[in-house]
Amino acid sequence: MPRIYRREVSTETPNILYTSPTDPLAAPMVAELSREYDERYGLNDGIPSSIELSRYPARRFQPIDGGTFLLLVENGSAVAGGAFMRAENAGAVEIKRVWTHSAHRRRGLARQVMAELEAEAARRGIRSIVLTTGARQPEAVALYLTLGYEPQFDLDADRESIGYLEFRKRLDAGVAKRGSVEP
Repeated sequence: MPRIYRREVSTETPNILYTSPTDPLAAPMVAELSREYDERYGLNDGIPSSIELSRYPARRFQPIDGGTFLLLVENGSAVAGGAFMRAENAGAVEIKRVWTHSAHRRRGLARQVMAELEAEAARRGIRSIVLTTGARQPEAVALYLTLGYEPQFDLDADRESIGYLEFRKRLDAGVAKRGSVEP
């Protein structure tokens, strides 16, 4: 699938590339994310946890179906990425697949991905975001909390017994304008 558009933010940060999960640049991201899911969560009923990555068709992450898929690209390689798809409740999107390459962590790239996903949702008139993460991803939980996402579970409960940890956030009208340049 052809790339949708590129948004140049600055020369100090990776370029933001709106594309498709089937873009060859995304392949290393999907491969590493698959390995991490399998390492953290193992088998579920004999099925690798990475099967979650093929749960939704690529089209769900494309504008034609109300979604988006982006990569942060540096020196020709994807260093981080994320996506959203239309959520079940009208006027909301669900963020999926936020990832940072293991060699590029601790640089604020996941925060940049989240900011761009929020801005894109706001540009489309979306005012509510939902997302889930797993109990064995404490760094994701910490990120979502610092970004103002409200947990839909008891933070003091045993997270393993909860399973998927759901978060929600309302977007304000100013999100689309902060730090963004129209393509």
